Amino acid sequence: MIYMDNAATTYPKPKAVADAIYHQILYMPGNAGRGTHPAALSAGNLLQETREALAKLFNISQSERIAFTMNITQALNVALLGYLKPGDHVISTDMEHNALARPLELLRKTGVQWSRISAGHGFDLDQLRRTIRPNTRMVCMLHASNVTGDIFPITEIGAICQEYDVRFLVDTAQSAGFVDIDVQRDHIDLLAFTGHKGLLGPQGVGGLYLRPGLILQPVITGGTGSFSESLEQPWFMPDLLESGTMNLPGIAGLKAALEFLRQTGKENLLQQERKHFQQLWEGLKEIPGVVLYGSGNVEQMTPVISFTIGQTNSLEIADYLEEKSHIFCRAGLHCAGLAHTAIGTFQTGTCRLSPGYFTRSEEIERVIQTVEQAAQKFK
Repeated sequence: MIYMDNAATTYPKPKAVADAIYHQILYMPGNAGRGTHPAALSAGNLLQETREALAKLFNISQSERIAFTMNITQALNVALLGYLKPGDHVISTDMEHNALARPLELLRKTGVQWSRISAGHGFDLDQLRRTIRPNTRMVCMLHASNVTGDIFPITEIGAICQEYDVRFLVDTAQSAGFVDIDVQRDHIDLLAFTGHKGLLGPQGVGGLYLRPGLILQPVITGGTGSFSESLEQPWFMPDLLESGTMNLPGIAGLKAALEFLRQTGKENLLQQERKHFQQLWEGLKEIPGVVLYGSGNVEQMTPVISFTIGQTNSLEIADYLEEKSHIFCRAGLHCAGLAHTAIGTFQTGTCRLSPGYFTRSEEIERVIQTVEQAAQKFK
């Protein structure tokens, strides 16, 4: 198997991640906030230590402003549904993943006004300024496209949001772990993340950061281990957004993944991933009949490459790659119909290749060779 689907979920994970999950399940009983015995306190310490590691990664000053969720989709829903009300205006791009686009469509049907800025061929900061209205309450967008790999200028966008007193929500599904993110520098009010992609952690854990002073209406309420005498949800973070038992094995795995990232060094990870990306992009762009999507600027892209071959359905191409060389990639619309409409690939979809930190150079060469064979077959 040649795994080229790290944009969907990274593989393999560092061994320390699996070890941490195994240890948590076998040797760490207890539920955070549900008792004062050592096992419950140890579970609480795990949550706190993982929050602190995430705070350091994103330059968050108060780690308690991070709430854990089961994934980034839940985090985005909590942010959008908990903040926007009928009559509000929200701005996104036309490149959004359905994790953000579908809750926005749901809100639109309840009276929230939704505008989309064209970003398929670059982000226009002036268009953002022109789109802001008196009732604009939020700009929400992905940091990097899961279709083209293009990275959007969130520092500049955040500065505009701050200038107009508009909240800024960033979807970091494709950027966290790949790109430096600083909530202070980037003027981020709400940041949603997932553990199982660039952070190299397990599936089933994500989270949401809220800047100090920002309060959401919780969309899920229940047991928090605090203020059990009251029927009202606690107003303080993270309890405001953390109802029910947390995924402690998943969070233990995420903590181990964050430690792996720290020990390996973000620059070392980035250099390796850019090396893979450059090798793959340079090889594919020389193949007649193959069309690549995205800027091609390694400094402004995550390691995600989408391509088409003529009008061939991308699923056929992906099937060929798997049958010929056991290459695992993703084909279709990638849960991002808006993005494919924006770049003109809605009818065929694209084949998406996404190498990771553990990908080997010889695997990329094999992928290039097999795509060249596919181009001959489907020309």
